Amino acid sequence: MSQLWYPSGRSPLKRRKFLQYGAIAAGTGLVAACASQAPTSTEAPASPAAGASPASGELTKITYGTNWYAQAEHGGFYQAVATGLYKDAGLDVTISMGGPQVNGTQLLMGGAIDFFMGYAADAIKAVEEGIPKVTVAAIFQKDPQILMAHPGTADSLEDLKGRPIFVSSSANVTYWPFLRAKFGFTDDQKRPYNFNPGPFLQDKQTAQQGYLSSEPLAIKKEGGFDPVVFLIADYGYEPYSTTIECKRELVESNPDLVQRFVDASIKGWYSYLYGDPSPGNELIKKDNPEMTDEQIAYGIEKMKEYGIVDSGDAQVKGIGAMTEERWKSFYDTMAAEGVFKPETDYTQAYTLQFVNKGPDAYKV
Repeated sequence: MSQLWYPSGRSPLKRRKFLQYGAIAAGTGLVAACASQAPTSTEAPASPAAGASPASGELTKITYGTNWYAQAEHGGFYQAVATGLYKDAGLDVTISMGGPQVNGTQLLMGGAIDFFMGYAADAIKAVEEGIPKVTVAAIFQKDPQILMAHPGTADSLEDLKGRPIFVSSSANVTYWPFLRAKFGFTDDQKRPYNFNPGPFLQDKQTAQQGYLSSEPLAIKKEGGFDPVVFLIADYGYEPYSTTIECKRELVESNPDLVQRFVDASIKGWYSYLYGDPSPGNELIKKDNPEMTDEQIAYGIEKMKEYGIVDSGDAQVKGIGAMTEERWKSFYDTMAAEGVFKPETDYTQAYTLQFVNKGPDAYKV
């Protein structure tokens, strides 16, 4: 397995175990030990002093914790740092990288970071566990989770019904209940996936889980072919991803600061996707020296091709958009499959007050 750009010899496949599923598989992951903070993209240290409005001419120090090592999927945030968009909003933002042992929810609740890169399912789980965090924007309109098949063996996601599929155990509380409910997938199709593509490469009749901007490139490098990619979001799997979360207390006590951070972050994403992304990319590579230009370019290409950031509601309401309907649909689907409790007030997981202003609101 080629190692691509991941630190400490971790493969991009292992990365996904933690990125999309780790927190959910352990509830909100509060049982995990809090690890030391990873290197950040600015000189500013983490600061919990976000509750106060900046004095005239001063910048308010903010720390945004990501869910993994720096990469193209975090590019808009790095772009906002690199191009001064956060400073224009009166903010001195430090991006604190996540990793396999960095528990973002724990750091957020403990005040070590002010905002965190979250995920819709984990936000609803937090409500069930009484953790007072709230989602204030959703950068990814589509979850980049995919299933992959060998060329010529499947034309649609439905074609994978009844066939062996290599999935992680955490799929049981993320996308697998959706596939079971909508397409009739059965549990006897599942094969253990230990983040090694070998079994998939050896058997053309199997499929494998993956992440849109990483695994297909890894398979091409190792297997010498482009896999057939099925983005599960395009088949009705609706969780928001790469969200912005903060404490509910901050939303209530200083909504102006939350608004400035959200607005500047969204502007950073427009700049990264439709302008020159090189300023953000340089900071990404500074934080994560093992990141390659090839992987960054591939990530940007796939985000654009599949409309991960700017599609659907975001095209009308602006990047970061969220709707009541999307949250309800996702909750209803997963609650019907037993992932969420039927009595959960999922509306406590988010607020729409900081988004849906339309693309013109974020022109630089």
